[in-house]
Amino acid sequence: MMDEDQLDRIRRLPKVELHLHHEGAAPPAFIKGLAQEKSVNLDGVFTPDGSYAFRDFVHFLSVYEAATSVLKTPEDYARLTKAVLEESAANDVVYSETFLSPDFCGGGDVGAWREYLHAIIEAANEAERDSGIILRGIVTCIRHFGPEKAKAAALCAAETAGDWITGFGIAGDEMKGKPKDFAYSFDMAREAGLRLTAHAGEWGGAQSVAASIRDLRVERIGHGVHAINDLALVDEIIESGITLEVCPGSNVTLGVYPSLAKHPIEHLRDRGVKVTVSTDDPPFFHTTMRDEYLNLARTFGWDEEVFGDINETAAKAAFCDEDTRDRVLKRLERT
Repeated sequence: MMDEDQLDRIRRLPKVELHLHHEGAAPPAFIKGLAQEKSVNLDGVFTPDGSYAFRDFVHFLSVYEAATSVLKTPEDYARLTKAVLEESAANDVVYSETFLSPDFCGGGDVGAWREYLHAIIEAANEAERDSGIILRGIVTCIRHFGPEKAKAAALCAAETAGDWITGFGIAGDEMKGKPKDFAYSFDMAREAGLRLTAHAGEWGGAQSVAASIRDLRVERIGHGVHAINDLALVDEIIESGITLEVCPGSNVTLGVYPSLAKHPIEHLRDRGVKVTVSTDDPPFFHTTMRDEYLNLARTFGWDEEVFGDINETAAKAAFCDEDTRDRVLKRLERT
């Protein structure tokens, strides 16, 4: 049993987060205020206490897209970026990677996407000056929007690849289509020098992880937790050095696992998988990075050394340049 001093030290550790959806991190009050400003009706999006309202994963996706509908201009995204990074910094996050979809930021048009991206980067730079938090972007296509829209997202990613847009991935409903349907988009992103990740193994079983590794040639997997059901695949993940972006609170809230005690993150880590910890869509799942750490500490007895290892793993798997990585690792140094 950990005492309160130990838990407080864990709560305040500097943290690296690799799996955060930009719109999904929007505080409900921010979205509600923006809707009022724009006279947008968001009936059904919020519970009476002001939280996001959803029944299951598919309903969550529809609520997510409804909430995102009020974000209509680059300035809206600048304000969103500021709100998201204030919350992350308050949870001692020193480096974060956020998933951004050109489908939401300009409808997949490269010119419009550039305007949105400029506003987001300006806000991120301001947050870095104010609080020291570093943000980088991963362009994400939406699986249930289909392969053709994914190609438009990949083109946006390729045209803006560089020091800030450093990766490409896929999110959305894992049950729609197959990873190989999106291979063209991933090839385009790879040729532009972008690093690759993919959501898999949250709902699609271990086979979705195997297919994403085989057909999309990714170096990270978002979630990936159902890989535990195929130990040969787990061994392949270890041998390939693939990192899992695990979001325990999200998995429990959505019912992927009935409780944190039943979650496989401990088993994956014990076998030698590179696991990291993230929040996914924190206000939707009533979590923060501090909450994730405290819940893991209480459930599995993880101490500061374990979390230090996890953060170093995340920093080394981050899609950033080496100078940025060195800066982040310095902030993680243990005394």
